[in-house]
Amino acid sequence: MKYWLMKNEPEDYSIDDLKRDKTEPWDGIRNYQVRNMIRDDMSKGDLAFFYHSNCDIPGIYGLMEISKECYPDKTAFDKKAKYYDPKSKKENPTWLMVDVRYKRKLKRIISLTELKSHCFLDDMKVVQKGNRLSITEVSKKNWNYILKLEDKKIIKNTKL
Repeated sequence: MKYWLMKNEPEDYSIDDLKRDKTEPWDGIRNYQVRNMIRDDMSKGDLAFFYHSNCDIPGIYGLMEISKECYPDKTAFDKKAKYYDPKSKKENPTWLMVDVRYKRKLKRIISLTELKSHCFLDDMKVVQKGNRLSITEVSKKNWNYILKLEDKKIIKNTKL
């Protein structure tokens, strides 16, 4: 099993939307590095943090599970879709997506500011300068550490 952090803007699709819908395609990926992770590294049953980006409080809001492995991203072929790509062909699709299933909301938001305050998490891509990837892998040790933060008040620069 692998662990992931998957970013989305809450006005486009939020953890509350996923809670309502239960399962949803994670579409619109238009970065080759992320596409390759979806294709080569993500598996059904992997777990992911649902991260809200580009909002008042960017951070981890919930947990989800990869419920279906990669398949062609249908939005690439839809001329009316936000993520339409005229170069992607149905017989040889450029872009892929996975389905995610809602697990639960966190007991509290683990903000980006809080994540950055824990030196234990310095190796996470989301806290590093210049990282703009919408999906990144999370180590098991970081996954477990973040889940422990959920039950704590904001604690800075300490080991749990």
